[in-house]
Amino acid sequence: MRSTSLIALLLSLLAAIAVVSGCGLLDERQRDWIFQPGDRSWGHSAAMAEGMEDVWIDFHSQVSGRPVRLHGLWLPAGQPADGPVLLYLHGARWNVQGSAPRMRQMQALGFAVLAIDYRGFGKSTTELPSEDRAFEDARAAWDWLAAHHPGRPRYIFGHSLGGAIAIDLASKVDDERGVLVEGTFTSIPEVAASMKWGWLPIGWLITQRMESVRKVARIGSPLLVVHGSDDRLISPDIGRRLYDAARQPKAFVVVEGGTHHDTIVRGHDQYRSALQALFGPWPGPAPADALALTDHR
Repeated sequence: MRSTSLIALLLSLLAAIAVVSGCGLLDERQRDWIFQPGDRSWGHSAAMAEGMEDVWIDFHSQVSGRPVRLHGLWLPAGQPADGPVLLYLHGARWNVQGSAPRMRQMQALGFAVLAIDYRGFGKSTTELPSEDRAFEDARAAWDWLAAHHPGRPRYIFGHSLGGAIAIDLASKVDDERGVLVEGTFTSIPEVAASMKWGWLPIGWLITQRMESVRKVARIGSPLLVVHGSDDRLISPDIGRRLYDAARQPKAFVVVEGGTHHDTIVRGHDQYRSALQALFGPWPGPAPADALALTDHR
């Protein structure tokens, strides 16, 4: 009881400091911790990006009031050449090259893929990312796809943190054919509450809330929620609660043995089956070289 009282006192002091000094520093620290921006890829992912086309997306930010340039990678589909296109929204820490193996997996499922780096990542504008900035970046990329590939069915995909960005985008647009999210969550406060010290009452201090659970019911297209059974970063139960909050048509797929990093590989066939169930006949079998990828971060 004494230690609990001490912790409560420390939290009260932290809250008082935040009020007195302003919340700017607290907000910046959270943005840095949640997004972990930088120009890092992992393992052989940079090599997997070879042959992909560089894409540059320029727009004026209504959030920051400054011009923004986003860098992305474009990976055309195999066959059919005029098939579906996918906006790929990555998670924290790794740059867009770090998503190259997953992009190959999505290509193997029949998509042409555009993946982008948010501000603060890779070659995109150097600026500390935030919830609102990332949402704006995703919308700019979505508009780029519409302008450059008109008439083709467009889908939105988000992994982990990118799942929250994908759900926000899908809740605001009405021209997506479908939404796919993997290893994502209901909200940042709920993820924080699921961690070791989650019983501490700090939810009200979280500025980057990413409350997907409040937005997912506004999605007007089919939703596929995928989670690995062995995901130790974001519990499958959290993914299930996000799915429960969505409206039909929807599907929830648990990939047995899948972790936060390799579910897309272990669950490739389940992905294909779910896509067929939600959207009808889907492009043919995946290339063997794409399916051989096993180490995904």
